[in-house]
Amino acid sequence: MGASADLRGALNTFLGEKGAQRGTPFVIGVAGSVAVGKSTVARLLQALLARWPEHPRVERVTTDGFLLPMKELQARGLMSRKGFPESYDRRALTRFVADIKAGKDEVSAPVYSHLIYDIVPGERLTVRRPDILIVEGINVLQPALPGKDGRTRVGLADYFDFSVYVDARPEDIERWYLNRFRKLRETAFQDPSSYFRKYTQVSEEEALEYARTMWRTINKVNLLENVAPTRGRANLVVRKGPDHKVQRLSLRKL
Repeated sequence: MGASADLRGALNTFLGEKGAQRGTPFVIGVAGSVAVGKSTVARLLQALLARWPEHPRVERVTTDGFLLPMKELQARGLMSRKGFPESYDRRALTRFVADIKAGKDEVSAPVYSHLIYDIVPGERLTVRRPDILIVEGINVLQPALPGKDGRTRVGLADYFDFSVYVDARPEDIERWYLNRFRKLRETAFQDPSSYFRKYTQVSEEEALEYARTMWRTINKVNLLENVAPTRGRANLVVRKGPDHKVQRLSLRKL
């Protein structure tokens, strides 16, 4: 309740007392592992905030659109590092949020398709002066890389007014990841244009073994090396139990 009240207080101040004078949106970052439930949290935040009496315009953007295109990942030998910080166009992502924060009328981003596992050529997502922007992605709390001169640059998280980290035990996340893969194999992967269609043409055990390998060699490594270490940078940590229910909320003093 305290976490909710503090976030509400911060936003009430932004939308109320300062609303008439504001020129930039309130930006919320939502971070956490693959399959931990970031998208659910981000969508709930969007729906709840949009229902406030002030009727704020709330937009949600995922960082998937800033993954490097598959051809570029292949050329750089990064396909097995997809989702790691180096697989994103971090400069473009930071510029995108900076432009929105600067109050530009329209800012656009590339569109990513989980069906084709790649950026959609020629397609853009346009964001038009939101009151609140929710930025969702596994690496949104990553600190900025130092420049060639050794100086610290401005990072994506520096533009956040509030940030949330969705947390859970790695073994629980692995189980959720495998369950999601199993469901997708029975649904979206059946689409002829799906990048993962080949996993519908082998036995379920073979497909799940592939998913386990993906989790243990890519997603879990990324979680432990890059994602989990950013947990302490979040204003609010949402700890989930084995059943997806929230067990604990940890709020850093604002």
